[in-house]
Amino acid sequence: MTHGDRETERRLERAILELLEGRGPTATICPSDAARAVYAGSDDGWRVLMEPARRAARRLVGAGEVEITQAGRPVDPATARGPVRIRTARRRP
Repeated sequence: MTHGDRETERRLERAILELLEGRGPTATICPSDAARAVYAGSDDGWRVLMEPARRAARRLVGAGEVEITQAGRPVDPATARGPVRIRTARRRP
C-alpha cells in the first residue's frame, strides 16, 4: 500500500465516522456514501473507492467503532457477501 493509499483509507475512515455522527444513533450508511464523500470528481469515479471503503469499515469494526450489518443484523465483515450497511457500534453494558 502506498502513502497515497493509506491517506485515502484514513480519509474513508473519517468520512464513515463523520457521516454516522451527522445522522442519528440508529442510522446506517452504505460504503458508497463514504466513497462519494471522499471522491473529488463529479463523475462516477467514486466506484474505485468502494473496496477501500469496505476495508476502512472493517478496520473500524476491529476498533469497536462501527458494526457492519445485513438485514439490520451485525455480520462478520470477513464473511459478509453482498450489500452491507455500516452503523455506529452498539455499546453493550
